[in-house]
Amino acid sequence: MFLGTTILTIRRGKNVVVAGDGQVTVGERVVMKASARKVRRIHSGAVLCGFAGSTADAMTLYEKLEEKLQQHNGNLIRAAVELAKDWRMDRALRRLEALLVAADAETTLVISGTGDVIEPEEGIAAVGSGGNFALSAARALARNTDLSPREIAEKALEIAAELDVYTNEKLTLEEIDGDG
Repeated sequence: MFLGTTILTIRRGKNVVVAGDGQVTVGERVVMKASARKVRRIHSGAVLCGFAGSTADAMTLYEKLEEKLQQHNGNLIRAAVELAKDWRMDRALRRLEALLVAADAETTLVISGTGDVIEPEEGIAAVGSGGNFALSAARALARNTDLSPREIAEKALEIAAELDVYTNEKLTLEEIDGDG
């Protein structure tokens, strides 16, 4: 488990949101920063990414995923599989400690350094120390309300921040609105 963040993605219909909190924690007791951006757009804005883990490692992985997207004409699944293979096999990449969540207009994936490329059920995935709290809240909201993905992400991360000391309420949200 990666301490220090919560990243959540919600897909409902053609809309997808990737959201993350802003807290950067050093050690077990110091909040170094409250407003970090752990979610970003890559590939000319067509792919949303969020990370849990080491910031420097995540930046390296964003760059590698961007390269793979360019090599595979924006095919997120193919790019993610190739990234996961490199991440697992490459001597330098193998030491990177992070998890990535990536989503485009059609696909949501969780990518790990152990070679996992997972498309979550129900279009909802979460990683990081508050991930299980956010995931539970998001699933309950998605199953029992008509809230938009953005509203679900905001409420689920608010709940995670109430329960996880490594998660705060300063959110970054990126959205792809497939309806227009």
